[in-house]
This record gives sequence, structure tokens and C-alpha cells, in this order.
Amino acid sequence: MNWLIEDVPWEDVDGANLRLAQRAELDARYGSDDHEPGHAPTADEIPVFLVAHDEAGAAIACGGLRSVPETVFGPGYMEIKRMYVAPAARGTGISTAMLHRLEDAARALGAHRMVLETGERQPDAIRFYTREGYAQIPGFGDYAGAFESVCFGRDLAPRP
Repeated sequence: MNWLIEDVPWEDVDGANLRLAQRAELDARYGSDDHEPGHAPTADEIPVFLVAHDEAGAAIACGGLRSVPETVFGPGYMEIKRMYVAPAARGTGISTAMLHRLEDAARALGAHRMVLETGERQPDAIRFYTREGYAQIPGFGDYAGAFESVCFGRDLAPRP
């Protein structure tokens, strides 16, 4: 498949619409709109936000990076935020392409480790991150002790 993955501002309309779709899907899975431990990311915290478009120009995936405070782990950690693929684009490989672009962007920012939080009611995300080499880690920051949170991490080896 041919996708166009671009770094866009957090406020980008396509990105905002994808985040709204993600939110609606998670609200339905968890039965409420109160399923995110901690605070939602803001434009000031997201140095990289990517949106993917298909060949027809439709926005099909997004994902961002947020720096993890050094007081949580130490320097060089980036957190994946708002990784989402529209249902019609799932299974096409765009999720892997988006993840690799986020990892490359994190490397460019000097990160050596990626972390993320997902939820136990998102088995598809858990399978995906496990398949991509992420290992479950204890909850960190706002996710420490959070009910239904599942956290993952992975060292970033240089890409060949």
C-alpha cells in the first residue's frame, strides 16, 4: 500500500478527527468517557504528531510522541500517544509503518527507549505492540496503579 505519512501540528483537522474517532471507540469499549489515567496530551507536550493518508487522501492513522519527565525514568524516554488506525485501514500494515516512523522520530529527538500505555480492553493493541517487540512493564507516571492500564516499553536500537 502507498500511504503518505506527514508530521503535522497537533491541531491538524485530520488528526483531530482521528483522535475523536479513537475517543469514541474507547468510550464504547470501556463504557464511559473516563478511561484515561492522568491528563490528556496537549500541543505543548507533543513534539511530533503524524497523520497518514491513503491513496485517495483519506486520513487513516495517527500517532504522536510525548517526552516522559526525567523524574519518571531518567533521560531519553518518549511515550507513544494517540496511536490510532481507522477500522477500514486495519490489517493493511499502516500501523507498523506508523509505529516505525514514530520510533525514527523519537531516535531523531535523542530517545533511546519508547514506552506506552494501552488498556486491557484493547487486546488488538496488546497483540500489536507485543508482536513489534514491546514488552509489558510496570505502570509508570500517571499509569502506576491505574485500573485496566497495561504499559509497554522497548529499547530503540539504531535502524539499519
